[in-house]
Amino acid sequence: MARRRKGRSVNGILLVDKHQGESSNAIVQQVKRLYGAAKAGHTGALDPLATGMLPVCLGEATKFSQFLLDADKTYEVEAQLGVRTDTSDADGSVVQTRDVDVSLSALNHALEQFRGPIKQVPSMYSALKHDGHPLYYYARQGITIEREPRQIEVFSNELLSFENDSLRLRIHCSKGTYIRTIIDDLGELLGCGAHVRELRRTQVADFPATMQSVEQYRALIDETAPAEAQQRILDALLLPMDTPVLSLAALSLDAKGMKALQLGQAIPREQSTVRLSGQSGSEAFNSLHVGQGLRVYGPDDVFLGMVEYTEQDTFQPKRLVVYEHV
Repeated sequence: MARRRKGRSVNGILLVDKHQGESSNAIVQQVKRLYGAAKAGHTGALDPLATGMLPVCLGEATKFSQFLLDADKTYEVEAQLGVRTDTSDADGSVVQTRDVDVSLSALNHALEQFRGPIKQVPSMYSALKHDGHPLYYYARQGITIEREPRQIEVFSNELLSFENDSLRLRIHCSKGTYIRTIIDDLGELLGCGAHVRELRRTQVADFPATMQSVEQYRALIDETAPAEAQQRILDALLLPMDTPVLSLAALSLDAKGMKALQLGQAIPREQSTVRLSGQSGSEAFNSLHVGQGLRVYGPDDVFLGMVEYTEQDTFQPKRLVVYEHV
């Protein structure tokens, strides 16, 4: 006998404002309980020290969380100069203190070294895996693992304030960027050392900057109201499942094509319509390349998931949404 699913089927993305000290996994569980959802997951953990935007995917939206993991992020960071810690943030132990003698011009010149494509060696206090364990597992035992530099890109770093031994930056960067490492490297370049005192993620991809804590979301509902009424209020707060993939070209199918796709069949080019930014019809088709991912919709713009364009001029199912009908 099939096991009965615990929780309801609810699909979408909730933008949570994470508090300092909270773990990302704990927030996912809070959101899951709040929604009574059967399935939930986050889109890239924030350190306990960090605050700010944590998108939580519910239900079928978890199938598209990778696009948020791969998305650009924006952070605001406060750093203290003159003190270096073993974790490169305020949660770590102080390993070195030095005098701070840094001019504004020297700081601006140093910041230029952290713009554009750069190589970054991940911190030992990161969640990157080595032989099945995160690096911080080894770091806490005093073991250092050799790490290869990784290519990242800092699209911008803006100096917001600089006074005495404290500075604030706004950093827009690619996936895989460790802000703690940027601050540690910046401190070494300035010759005084530095660590992160506060870190806040303000943006993920092109998501709206509107976010609330789990407590604030919970306060929006009347817990004495019927469950259905509570669910309607909460569900209205969710971003649509296709939000992470809106930058992709779109494929439109009729009812017949939708049924074929849901059966796992490839869709011939002539049975579909492609929409690209500013293009449609044959012009849009001709701009496609083999292996390109597209978001796909059925009648009434129902989001069906993702397909991939093939050498055979067909669209192969990749990630499909499964809707539960009551």
